Formats: sequence, C-alpha cells, structure tokens
Amino acid sequence: MSAREQKQHGLWFHVLDVVFNIVVIVAIVGGIRTFLVSPFQVEGSSMTSTLEDNEYIIINKLAYFLGKPVRGDIVVFRPPNEQNKYYVKRVIGLPGDEVIVRDGYVSVKPAGEDKVIRIEEPYLDERNKGHTFKHPPASGDMTEIDYTVPEGHYLVLGDNRQGSLDSRSFQLPDGTYHPYVPEDSIKGSVWFVALPFEKIHAFEPPAYNL
Repeated sequence: MSAREQKQHGLWFHVLDVVFNIVVIVAIVGGIRTFLVSPFQVEGSSMTSTLEDNEYIIINKLAYFLGKPVRGDIVVFRPPNEQNKYYVKRVIGLPGDEVIVRDGYVSVKPAGEDKVIRIEEPYLDERNKGHTFKHPPASGDMTEIDYTVPEGHYLVLGDNRQGSLDSRSFQLPDGTYHPYVPEDSIKGSVWFVALPFEKIHAFEPPAYNL
C-alpha cells in the first residue's frame, strides 16, 4: 500500500471512528431520556407554589419501571382529554381509594380501609389550603365530590387548587367526564428542579396522616 493510500485509509478510519462515537453517544442519550430521566419545562401556574411557570424539572422515568406511583408523588402524564400534551400534577388517589372533597378539604379512605381521614397537605399555600372546590376550580362551589379510583388509575390534583385543571375537570375526547389518569399515561415522577439555579432542590412524597 502506497503512502497516499495509507493516508486515505487512515482518514476514512478516523471519519468512521468519529461517526461511530456520535452514534453511540446519541444512543446512550436516547436511552437515558427514554428509560431513565428527562428534562421538562413547567407551563402555567397549576402547581404554584411548589412549581412555578417556566421552571425546568428533571423527570425520573425509571421509578415507574421499577415501581408504581405513590400518594404525594408529583407526576408528568398525558391527561385523558389532551393526548398530545403533558401535564404535571400531584397524585392524591391510588387505585381502590375513595377520595372525598368536602368543605374545601380532601379526605381519603385508602383501599381496604374503613376509615375516612382528612389528609394533611403541607405543600398548599395559604390561598389554597381549605379551598379545593368543585370544577371550575375558582368557583367556590363547596358541593361534595366523591371519587372511587378504578384499578390501574390515579386521581391527581394541582397544588394551586384554585387555578388547576386536574381530575376535577378531565374528560374523554367524546366529552364524557373521566377524572382518572391511567397508569400507562404517567411518564415519570418529578425528581428535582434543575433551573433556575437558585431554586434547585429535590422532591420527596409528603408523609400523609393515613
């Protein structure tokens, strides 16, 4: 092989090596985003003051490959009425739970239990504590609502109870009221706030008094 041919061979080897490394990096990043973690930008004020508009959060997808959502998890999911959009809300009702909204507060009878308990919600600010109303969320309508969460589904509420479109308002595409989110529509739990830097912090489910 001549010196020129050796030089061309070396150049092609270098190009193929670079391409191979790019493919590997893209595959790794794609795998991480698909199965492990993914960034997400908050839109709107439905989770104020826990999450603010335009904050960037990191979603833990692996959590729900290994386990299931727990009460208090902040989750990203596709709502039943908007399959092309993601929402972020907090899990309140688990499969088999009875969730009761009464006098502006949320009570839960966990699956298999007989006692209904008004849950403590320390993440609600003063504007929203005791102000979980029937849809529309800012209506002030204290009419009691009773939900029985089906198997394989979850009931979710925003922390800004007077400004959140959540299980109280969800519908199927045909307009049928459907307050529950199927498990396979939940894409992951909110792990931590990534931006802005001064607000970086991680989340853990609250300890409910159940």
